[in-house]
Amino acid sequence: MVAKAKSKSAWFCQNCGVESAKWVGKCPSCNEWNTFVEEIITKTKSTNIVGTNEGVKNKPLKISDISSSEEKRFNTQDMELNRVLGGGLVPGSLILIGGEPGIGKSTLALQIALHLKNFTTLYVSGEESAQQIKLRGNRINSDNEKCLIVSETLMENIFSHIKNTKPNIVVIDSIQTLATEKIEAAPGSVSQIRECTSQLLQFAKQSAVPVLLIGHITKDGNLAGPKILEHMVDTVLQFEGDQNHMYRILRSTKNRFGSTSEMGIYEMQHTGLREVSNPSELLLSQEDESLSGTAISASIEGMRPFLIEIQALVSSAAYGTPQRSSTGFDLRRLNMLLAVLEKRAGFRISTKDVFLNIAGGIKVNDPAIDLAVIIAILSSSTDISIPKEVCFAGEIGLSGEIRSVNRIDQRISEAEKLGFKQIFIPKYNSKGLDISKFNIKIHLVSKVGQVFQTLFR
Repeated sequence: MVAKAKSKSAWFCQNCGVESAKWVGKCPSCNEWNTFVEEIITKTKSTNIVGTNEGVKNKPLKISDISSSEEKRFNTQDMELNRVLGGGLVPGSLILIGGEPGIGKSTLALQIALHLKNFTTLYVSGEESAQQIKLRGNRINSDNEKCLIVSETLMENIFSHIKNTKPNIVVIDSIQTLATEKIEAAPGSVSQIRECTSQLLQFAKQSAVPVLLIGHITKDGNLAGPKILEHMVDTVLQFEGDQNHMYRILRSTKNRFGSTSEMGIYEMQHTGLREVSNPSELLLSQEDESLSGTAISASIEGMRPFLIEIQALVSSAAYGTPQRSSTGFDLRRLNMLLAVLEKRAGFRISTKDVFLNIAGGIKVNDPAIDLAVIIAILSSSTDISIPKEVCFAGEIGLSGEIRSVNRIDQRISEAEKLGFKQIFIPKYNSKGLDISKFNIKIHLVSKVGQVFQTLFR
């Protein structure tokens, strides 16, 4: 039985979720302005979540008495998702998937539910009816008798469905649509999101059932709702991509059970999301003609090496102030590389417009693509094309030196596998590297000028 509720009003910061007894203009926690909203909250006695072990009390143990065996993971039948999660779904984990509207979050979650044919999956949708989900399932062209669909937004009813179906995995689409009777606030408010997530977290930990949450993001690209939401869950996945491009990137920004440097790549098709096992072949141009302003970089994201195409356009500034524009590459780092070219290498680019793009619509943070960025800019500035069988890997320092990069042997192997004949790498990476085992020609360079003289002589 639930005790008689006591309701009161409180103010919550929509950015970080901190509570205040009165309205304040500037949040004392996150320093954001005008983020406090008033909500009516209800305090009730805590009740047991359906499906948890009642009456079980934990006992403190010595660290030597705790079993160190790894938790058995659920294979999602999706190699890209397994890679990002660190090997699969961990029992009892709470996973949050965020992304822009229409990017494919619901499609990804439904594909996961339909592909898990050995497990009973409960797919709870608060945004679509069961008929709409069925239409998406027909488009994905996949069927699973153990995938149960329900359209529901009330937490108490959701836990009733969980008690009746006893699923192995629960998918919630989306956390912003859920509400509980314990809180007298609108769905999507700070207090509702926090309370619903807390109940799902308690259920997941005590029943060892993994829960996948889909979350909306704000116009700034952050997950909607209080910041505490990201601290409560075990894993935060960001589903990125441009709706004008076919590729989608799945990144992990927080992962208690694996690495946060892994990346999964998907291709959006009319039949759903297709896993891209070899992104290098898709991210490279298939044109036979060599064009100026294009350079190939051997990059690594997590444990995966792949080659990407850097495109640059340098032209005379039509206005007084030259333009600097970058897509998929940090604009501040681009300005730094242009300053290095100007000061250390003697190239006059300060009066020209510079536009940079990473082909495929992906965003790369690997510093090893610096060398390819500089070469693409110089190629466009001099209007001299780079041979298509040449690629680059190297970080540029402020003194103009080419600094060593990690895991150079994997970068060289990936370039050789894709048919490249030459690769430029930092001279300082030669220590401990057996060049004789590669069939590709390796150029060891220490300055940007050496690369320019070799390519454009």
